[in-house]
Amino acid sequence: MGLLDSFEKGLERAVNGAFAKTFRSGVQPVEIASALRAELDTKAAVVSRDRILAPNNFTVRLASSDEERMRDLGSTLGEELRTLVTTHARAQGYSFAGPVTITIQRDDDLTTGTLRVDSQSAQGDVAWRGVVDISGARHALGKGRTVIGRGSDADITIADAGTSRRHVEILWDGERAMVRDLGSTNGTKLDGQRVTEAPLPPDSTVTIGRTDIVFRVVPQAQPQRPSRAAADATRAFDARGGTGE
Repeated sequence: MGLLDSFEKGLERAVNGAFAKTFRSGVQPVEIASALRAELDTKAAVVSRDRILAPNNFTVRLASSDEERMRDLGSTLGEELRTLVTTHARAQGYSFAGPVTITIQRDDDLTTGTLRVDSQSAQGDVAWRGVVDISGARHALGKGRTVIGRGSDADITIADAGTSRRHVEILWDGERAMVRDLGSTNGTKLDGQRVTEAPLPPDSTVTIGRTDIVFRVVPQAQPQRPSRAAADATRAFDARGGTGE
């Protein structure tokens, strides 16, 4: 049984991204989990009709005694917290601008039983990238046209005898996408409807033969590397993972 199995029964109290409630027994992992989820919901920002950007770098500040107790739990807690953040973000339709990082840090200004969460999106410019997910594999789309089919001359080759050699193309300009059938034998469907050419919204599914192609728009950014002084000053563990699409 994981440390956070009782999360759904945990507390959901947060004010302006800070969770500050005194517990006689000190901060418990479930309180950290609740604070992280509240921070996600508070700081998530709509950047376009189809994109909600949430913070991906979190610092959990604890009093000395609580920080020591959490550190004694080892890497398991960090991994579970990261999993919780990415799972909640996926359920809410949030996107991240970089890997999720959770740091637990001692704060001598806090008293036992209190905690505070600070967060930010990965520093640097956020660029939106078009990708397609096919049979569990993700393929990045270059600006311009990307041809998909079973032929070796296609940009993305799929092993499906029900598709043409050059079956369909996706046009991506960095902001918008279109799908265009290339005169295939069996045709192309967009979300179940046969199309020749159509706009391609994020999270829509193009079907050719027996293959589903899911188009997504995901953020990418290079987080700023922490300074060595900051790293040395932080007694913490990090939970690191991918963008959560």
